[in-house]
Amino acid sequence: MACFLVPTAEAIIVKAVETVEKKREEKAVESGKVVEKKQSVPLSRKFKWLTWLLVGGAVLLAFEHIWHGEITAWFPFLSAMSDPADTSEMLHEMATVGTTMAGIITVVWVGMCLAADMILRRADKDNEQSDAV
Repeated sequence: MACFLVPTAEAIIVKAVETVEKKREEKAVESGKVVEKKQSVPLSRKFKWLTWLLVGGAVLLAFEHIWHGEITAWFPFLSAMSDPADTSEMLHEMATVGTTMAGIITVVWVGMCLAADMILRRADKDNEQSDAV
């Protein structure tokens, strides 16, 4: 009924963290504190990936709830909010389905970040070997 709100809330928080990290990275580049190192994906870009994954998951869940008539165009917008018994069911769904969805998305994101780092490390290793020859 409102499980899409959990990944949406996480996406908002991650977007704020992404913005702060991007500003920190830009400040480090401007001050010259960044030492040229091997290829890597900036942390702000990785947070952007997580934001898009969470937004995509939330949109899919919201579409499903609109399709089933659980989200309405009139107040209180969520059909479960009109009845206290349904509100308890909605909160339970948010705690179980919403949290599970957000957790799975975050685990997939961690896997994406690890895979990206491994690919870049392999590319750096190949470049070092070709330079040595």
